[in-house]
Order: sequence, then structure tokens, then C-alpha cells
Amino acid sequence: MGGTVDYEEKKPFLRGGGSNSHLGLSDLKSTVPTSVSTIGLIVSWYFSNIGVLLLNKYLLSNYGFKFPIFLTMCHMTACALFSYVAIGWLKLVPMQAVRSRTQFVKIAALSVIFCTSVVSGNISLRFLPVSFNQAIGATTPFFTAVFAYIMTLRREAWLTYVTLIPVVTGVVIASGGEPSFHLYGFIMCITATAARALKSVLQGILLSSEGEKLNSMNLLLYMAPIAVVVLLPATLFLEPNVLGIAIAQARVDPTIVFLLLINSAMAYFVNLTNFLVTKHTSALTLQVLGNAKGAVAVVVSILIFKNPVSVTGMLGYTLTVFGVVLYSEAKRRCK
Repeated sequence: MGGTVDYEEKKPFLRGGGSNSHLGLSDLKSTVPTSVSTIGLIVSWYFSNIGVLLLNKYLLSNYGFKFPIFLTMCHMTACALFSYVAIGWLKLVPMQAVRSRTQFVKIAALSVIFCTSVVSGNISLRFLPVSFNQAIGATTPFFTAVFAYIMTLRREAWLTYVTLIPVVTGVVIASGGEPSFHLYGFIMCITATAARALKSVLQGILLSSEGEKLNSMNLLLYMAPIAVVVLLPATLFLEPNVLGIAIAQARVDPTIVFLLLINSAMAYFVNLTNFLVTKHTSALTLQVLGNAKGAVAVVVSILIFKNPVSVTGMLGYTLTVFGVVLYSEAKRRCK
């Protein structure tokens, strides 16, 4: 998985009051292109998200490039470089400085958890089909609710917790009906999902003060280089001679270089499009689109990789997605 960092600021797409019947011709002309560009951003977000997921699966499982930590390090290296270009040169968003050593330590802690999530997710793709991977990943709200309660003692409304029942039940059903179930892959995917939820909760706690808030693009700018520093020794220790193997493989099949470059670039664009879609719509819209994206990724992966699926597994996944939709609606109503 490419991995994304959360976006704190929420901006409405269109501001102002009044009925659409009062829109002038100039307003209509300005609105239509904006709507088209927003649709384009959503399509790009879907393409980059699903693309990096499927390409990860292809590289780690079908192609035989069995180095998930090195692959994650390539992702983080690309994120570090592209983030600097986007913010430092292209000025896509204003650069936000790290204001204290304490804030830097907090960012470093988030980066380590972020690495754990992405590496675990990539490892799971070696052993699990994308469809089952997405089913487990859909349980993120459950882990988020658990960590939020443990770390902040903040309770949600009872209806919110009730909606988590089908989320978990669906994964249990999907696990029992998964023809390609692999225990180690399952544990790694659960670890990735839990780490992703933990990072989200910690980010809200550690960077909650006004002086410490960073938007997702600036947070990625600082987290990515730290991630590379963390992943480099892990790669050298756990995947020795990976660079030599990759070079030898590239001499036999130069396609591997192209695949790694495209895959790493897409890992950054997942974060960029995630940021832009949230900015031009809302966090709730992104959540709804994310639920649909998971379903699209499942269908596309089955068509491409032709992994066996069972009716029980698909019913379990459907129940999980339905639970996530109910959870999102319950959260919205409570707010």
C-alpha cells in the first residue's frame, strides 16, 4: 500500500447562500469548470489509489519482487522528493515550519507508526488477495474507535458503537469464507489497519494545538525523510543485498525499473490527490468515496488477478462496507 496521511483542514467546495436559481451566468460559467476539475481530481484519486494497490500486489506477489520493506522505502523516498518539489518549488501549499524540537519528536513518532502501517500492508499483499486485504482494511473505523477511547477516554454515542458490529462481523465471515486465507498475511494486514488507525488518533492528539497543526502535505514533507532513515537499516538487515538483486533483475528485465519508478511516483500522488479531493469537497465526501473505492478495487483486482472468491467471502465484505457506511452516518448525525 502507498499509505496516506490525514488531512486536518476541512473546506467547503462552494461558499455562500441562496438558491441555485439566483446564480448568474458568470457564476454558472465559473462553477461548471470547477465541478469538472473536481470530478477530474476524484478520478485521479481513484486511479492512483487503486493503481498503487494493484501494482504493489503485482510486484510483491505475481512478479516475484519479494522485498516489501525496500518497496516501502522507494515509496517514502519518492514522497520526500516530490513533497519538496510540490511545496518548496511549485508552492502548491504554503510551507509550514517545524516550530520546536518537541513537535519534531511527535512527527518522528507518527512517521514510525506510518512506516509500520505501510510495510505491514505491503507484506500482507504478498500472501493475501487484494479483495480480502480491502475487507480487512475496511475495519479501520473499529480500531480508530478503540484507540480513541483507550488514549483519550472519549466515548462515542452508543449508536456509533452499534454500527461497528457489522464491520467486525463482516470480516469474521469474510475470513471464514476466504479461499486464499493465510494466517501470517492476515496478521500483517490487521497490524497495518491498526497502525493506520493509531496514527490517525495520535495525529489528532499530538498535533492538536494551534501552533502545531500541519496540513497533510507538510506533514508528509517531514515524515517521509524520517521514514527513509528508519527503513534503510531495516532494509539492510531484513532484506540483505536487495539492491544487488534488483540490479541483477533489471539487467535481465529492465521493466522492473519502470515498474518501481511508476509505483513510487503513484505512492506520492495518492497523498497529493487525497489532499486535493478533501480540499475541494469535504472529509465526509472523501470517506464516502473511499468506501466506494474499496469496492471498485476489489472488483478490478478479481478481474486482473483472477483470485478465487466465495459467496460467503463477498457477503462478509459487503456487510463490512455496509457497517462502515452506517458508522459514517452515525458519526455525522452525532456531530
